[in-house]
Amino acid sequence: MQALDPPLVVVTVAGGDERAGCLVGFHCQSSMAPQGYSVWLSKANHTYLVAQRSAWFAVHFLGAADTALAERFGSLTGDRTDKFAGLEVSDGPGGVPLLADCRCRIAVRRTAILDEGGDHVCVTGQVTAASMDGPFRPLRLSASGHLQPAHVPQERRHE
Repeated sequence: MQALDPPLVVVTVAGGDERAGCLVGFHCQSSMAPQGYSVWLSKANHTYLVAQRSAWFAVHFLGAADTALAERFGSLTGDRTDKFAGLEVSDGPGGVPLLADCRCRIAVRRTAILDEGGDHVCVTGQVTAASMDGPFRPLRLSASGHLQPAHVPQERRHE
């Protein structure tokens, strides 16, 4: 699977008055009509807990120059750190955080969460908005090998 070298994204969610975000390598288009997208969130991740209370999520496609965002959302944990501190953030549909520094993104209205019992859950939904700002070259998984996650997959969270 490592040879596939998927692009990296930051997924953001908001539930109640709490917002969260994480670096994600498991994601894909899941329907053409209606337009659908799915992401897989680690159960060890704080974003997983907030996503359960969120009707919306945003997928920010990281470009090759977005290493700092990958480090922030991939190495810090939202249960101890405000990952959004110091970033320009606006509210998207349902209050989902949109990162101003990442203009290639989609807003998705959640339709389902699938938990097959593994260390990740699938969150899927319908794309309601998309934006892209100029040419795009994705940041790939191979560029993130130096990142140390704040939680390991064996740390499962339960709400």
